[in-house]
Amino acid sequence: MEQAPHPDHQVQFRISGDRALLAVYGAGVDPAVNEKVRRMAALVNSIHHPGIEAVVPSYCTLALYYNSLHIRWADLAHLLLDLEQRLDEIADLEAATVDIPVCYGGELGPDLDFVAAQNGISPDEVIRIHSAVSYRIYAIGFAPGFCYLGGLDSRIHAPRHPTPRLQVAAGSVGIAGSQTGVYPLASPGGWQLIGRTPLCLFAPDRAPPIPYQSGDTLRFRPVSFEEFEHLQQGADS
Repeated sequence: MEQAPHPDHQVQFRISGDRALLAVYGAGVDPAVNEKVRRMAALVNSIHHPGIEAVVPSYCTLALYYNSLHIRWADLAHLLLDLEQRLDEIADLEAATVDIPVCYGGELGPDLDFVAAQNGISPDEVIRIHSAVSYRIYAIGFAPGFCYLGGLDSRIHAPRHPTPRLQVAAGSVGIAGSQTGVYPLASPGGWQLIGRTPLCLFAPDRAPPIPYQSGDTLRFRPVSFEEFEHLQQGADS
């Protein structure tokens, strides 16, 4: 990947393949940097440039997929620099808090006891800690509706499985290292599964297909197995 730093500005530009430009605004998990990325994405989307085909915000980067018949990557980089001077034009972006009911443990969370033992606490304490925090969505990717969240308490960090499961049920809530998240679709996966939500987090025929976006927060709410079944029936109807 070719790197093209701008000498007078903190943003770094990287060419990604023949049709994408990556603007790097910082490093790591930083809410302020992520908010800047989110605001830049809103600005780019607001100008409806015919050469820009997709805008993809992440933790600290903004990827622009472009049509080279309409714009060159260098001109696109200058466009981003110009837009950055207009960040004050963007009003405060709304951020929703999305409630995610979770039934922890048992068949739905087979690794809850492992996460508890790994950290020397009880399964109930894992549930309490996990559900006590609102998690910012820093990016959505890997699979439709899969959120990259920040804010997992270090008291419940746990390693990935050395060998991933071949099938993880949709809605499974897991922990991997310092991350937590929800599998929106059934797929292979190596995270430690501590529970499951009955919500359908990705439905291509629904508008919008995903009930949250980058910058929103997720809040996990413990529910009983009976409530899980009741909510699942409602989601399936």
